[in-house]
Amino acid sequence: MNTFASLNGKSAIVTGGSRGIGRAIVTRLRQHNVSVLFTYVQAREEAEALCAETGALAINADAADPENAAMLVTHAIETFGQIDILVLNAGITRDRVIWKLLEADFDQVMATNLKSAFYLIREVAPHFRERQSGKIVTVSSINGLRGKGGQVAYATSKGGLIALTKSVARELGPKNVQVNAVAPGFIETDMTRAASQSVRDIALAETALGRLGQPQHVADAVLFLVSDLADHITGQVLQVDGGQLT
Repeated sequence: MNTFASLNGKSAIVTGGSRGIGRAIVTRLRQHNVSVLFTYVQAREEAEALCAETGALAINADAADPENAAMLVTHAIETFGQIDILVLNAGITRDRVIWKLLEADFDQVMATNLKSAFYLIREVAPHFRERQSGKIVTVSSINGLRGKGGQVAYATSKGGLIALTKSVARELGPKNVQVNAVAPGFIETDMTRAASQSVRDIALAETALGRLGQPQHVADAVLFLVSDLADHITGQVLQVDGGQLT
């Protein structure tokens, strides 16, 4: 029996879908017959390859621009007829201790990781309210829960994403819209492969399962949260960290 058969024929927007966790999310959703429109900014070749591989649609758009966010929601509705799922995955990092962190870098991280989520949720909320249905999942981080030295901008943006998730869950709950977050630990992606070996060793030592996570682990958590299995779950943060933060 296909546990996620309820996803068949639904449609989704996924931000930052061309690589890493986003790519795994797009792939998982397409495997369960969800029509997907995903965004990318720079990784054009990877985006085109993913479209060819999965049948998803890609659009070069930075949702940190409110006009792009509005265009993206309008385009998805025109293409699919409706939106059922919004996954806010786009994220960057500019790691510096606070006395070396440039304001421009802080602003860029906040715009990509947090403001883009705000813009897209604001745009899709009327559609979900009218239909009295919808699933929103934000991709945060355990560092948004605990803080992290050297990641002031990143951890702040991810903590803000959790607060945004919980607040919107309360606002949209009466209209049968579930809003949740996943908080990955150290996941093997292009972003984390740039980390030093000492950082990787610390993360591994923290992890109860004794192994680092893979993008598909996060994608599976997202798949659960956007399915009917999670219809009575909202305002929650699901840690996908192998016990890194316990």
